[in-house]
Amino acid sequence: MRALLQRVLEAKVVVDGEVTGEIQKGILVFLGLGKEDNFEKGQKLIDKILKYRFFDDEQGKMGWNVSQANGGILLVSQFTLMAQTQKGLRPDFGPAMPPNEAKALYEQLVAYAQSQFANVQTGIFAADMKVHLINDGPVTFNLEVE
Repeated sequence: MRALLQRVLEAKVVVDGEVTGEIQKGILVFLGLGKEDNFEKGQKLIDKILKYRFFDDEQGKMGWNVSQANGGILLVSQFTLMAQTQKGLRPDFGPAMPPNEAKALYEQLVAYAQSQFANVQTGIFAADMKVHLINDGPVTFNLEVE
């Protein structure tokens, strides 16, 4: 399971011309699910994201988490994060969780995230999403849990 986190000043997902999720200051999370992933791993990852300190505190250091920074989370499924890219010139998506399983797990993780944090927005699983963002910094981190 992988998550690419971007600290943003604003972000939104548009599907078929409609905004499906939108936040102001916060974290844009691209979430990739692998074949071996499960809900327990997802809980650990969501908990880590919520506690991860990469917002500036009063001293200008990355000391605040998203809650302390009064931010939001935009959670977007992205199976391409699971691609193997070490060999050849085309990504291998073999490690990604099959779509039906991934959709069910993604929905469970969204529900869990929303139960733990008030401001969680989402894209639409497997949709052709247009993601708009203003990266703050830029600050981007890749998180994984095993």
